[in-house]
Amino acid sequence: MASRGSRPKPQSIPLSLEGIQQNQRVWLVKLPKYLSQQWSEASGSGEVGKLQIAKNQGKSEISFILNKELTDIRGTDGQPAPVVAPREHQLVLQGVRGQVLTALTERAPDQLSLEGTVVHRGECRPALSENYMRLKRRQIEESSKPARTVQKLEKVVTTNYKPVANHQYNIEYEKKKKENGKRVKADKDQVLTLLFAAFEKHQYYNIKDLVGITMQPVVYLKEILNEIGVRNVKGPHKNTWELKAEYRYYLAAAKSE
Repeated sequence: MASRGSRPKPQSIPLSLEGIQQNQRVWLVKLPKYLSQQWSEASGSGEVGKLQIAKNQGKSEISFILNKELTDIRGTDGQPAPVVAPREHQLVLQGVRGQVLTALTERAPDQLSLEGTVVHRGECRPALSENYMRLKRRQIEESSKPARTVQKLEKVVTTNYKPVANHQYNIEYEKKKKENGKRVKADKDQVLTLLFAAFEKHQYYNIKDLVGITMQPVVYLKEILNEIGVRNVKGPHKNTWELKAEYRYYLAAAKSE
């Protein structure tokens, strides 16, 4: 029996250093949510696609092609979805800027392995296409479905329910908000989904309205907006944001279908 005030000793987990000892270099790449889900459906061989590296005016252009058998997407009900996962993706890499990062994997329960040193960080971006915009539209529709629905009770409820002044999830949310500040960064895909849904309703928004819609920090939100939108600096819509022409085109095409 432990004495009062004593703390249990942390459990030690064996760590393999094979990757570091072999001086392996790895890339740390952020994937879209749908792509990581498709990768989990890979067969026993584990092959999910191919990398292509080409030279363009002295610069390397890296692309990833998803295997065709992994493009089928299933809905939450397990049925095939009316869209497929994009196959072509672009890898945008950057250096680690003096940071020392390593890749750690869990090969088996209670067995960790240090795979190597991270030499590049990057992001895997799908190529713009009508199919990708249909996929984003489907994600918007899925996210807009209510998590709770009204059900008609056929029998009288005899269980006594005690009113609660404040539910536990509200208490946890307020606690997290105080710890992390007023706004917490969400996943980039979630923010894009909210932005595309907003721009389907109106063409122009000021930054204050977009902050209210996405509940994201202004600096983080502007980083995402600079990728998909433009800021009007003059004219009747001065100081408002709108989608870039290519995104407006694909949204209109997906909506007409």
